Amino acid sequence: MNPLLARLHPYPFERWRELTRDITPDPAFKPVSLGIGEPRHATPALIEDALLRGLPALSSYPATAGEPALREAIAGWVQRRYAVTLDAATQVLPVNGSREALFALAQTVLDPTKPGALVVCPNPFYQIYEGAALLAGCDVAYVPSDPARNFAADWAAVPESTWARTQLLYVCSPGNPTGAVMPLSEWQQLFALSDRFGFVIASDECYSEIYFRDEAPLGSLQAAKALGRDDFRRLVALTSLSKRSNVPGLRSGFVAGDRDILKAFLLYRTYHGSAMGGLVQRASIAAWNDEAHVVANRELYRTKFAQVTPLLAQVLDVQLPDAAFYLWAAVPGGDEIAYARGLLAQYNVQVLPGSLLARAVPGHQPPNPGCGRIRMALVATVDECLEAARRIVRYTQERTPQRTESLA
Repeated sequence: MNPLLARLHPYPFERWRELTRDITPDPAFKPVSLGIGEPRHATPALIEDALLRGLPALSSYPATAGEPALREAIAGWVQRRYAVTLDAATQVLPVNGSREALFALAQTVLDPTKPGALVVCPNPFYQIYEGAALLAGCDVAYVPSDPARNFAADWAAVPESTWARTQLLYVCSPGNPTGAVMPLSEWQQLFALSDRFGFVIASDECYSEIYFRDEAPLGSLQAAKALGRDDFRRLVALTSLSKRSNVPGLRSGFVAGDRDILKAFLLYRTYHGSAMGGLVQRASIAAWNDEAHVVANRELYRTKFAQVTPLLAQVLDVQLPDAAFYLWAAVPGGDEIAYARGLLAQYNVQVLPGSLLARAVPGHQPPNPGCGRIRMALVATVDECLEAARRIVRYTQERTPQRTESLA
């Protein structure tokens, strides 16, 4: 067996299942899950129709580089969304969801033969970043979080000795689980570090189309262009249709950016057998070429968050995020695992303890930035999310009677 497999940590949802194995939720309450970030809005009809029309593509092997029409559709969307012009033939590559690409990219750009090779990622983080680094034979350095900025990564806290060993930096904006969006000043800081130390930046942007401010979140390619980096050197942006278009089962996304990196990535994926099926490509073309369903989807989330956030704010330290579909809330008493276990047992509501989405790092403050917090994914219907919120309010008031008195 590959000895590097022993370095992997259990996945957050696997750990949560183990932590709740002994719990039988109260059957008087219909289960509501706010745990997994799986979009549950209806899949747009235009995508379903394109899948049916694409059935003849099942008779052909797909090319790993994807059909020219798909790459052109992706480049067109990037132009409309970010005002960034890409060469569809050399700067765009379709992938089977951003998760696959985030993992495989590390296997392409990392050189574990260099002593002390590092991958840097935020903390809290999407665990694929860590697993990709460990299975590539590298170590991981976690960036401290800044509680004063909604637990955004504190890049300035990373010592130069760490940057000097870094080969790959994972960035997530809008962030999971906090929903924080990186401003241009942070991108400028990271590009300067990349130029100085030579590491690749992988920008995970899968939540970019779910936002609550008037201005859409800044993307990495957009930031690079604004800073005069039109060649996108050492930069790869990754996103998918899962959240944007409510098709998590389609497994469709793309990577874009540095053409030299994408050339090597295409070589890797050719051997890896990661070609996107022609059926999925036809549906993806329809999705990237349509924006009306994205606007409607965003409005659904805005409606949910506008109703649910104030309700939860009565009893939890929580606020509307910049983007994404998560609420990152501090719980009374500070024990997020006990809080989440009790909520499941008494009211049949699933949330995810924040400590499972982060690592404890000695010397960082806080050591584990997820301690005392829970992540709630508002992916269910408005009514289900409101019902879950009412149960959370009731449960929290029962746990903290002194807070209840102050609210009266």
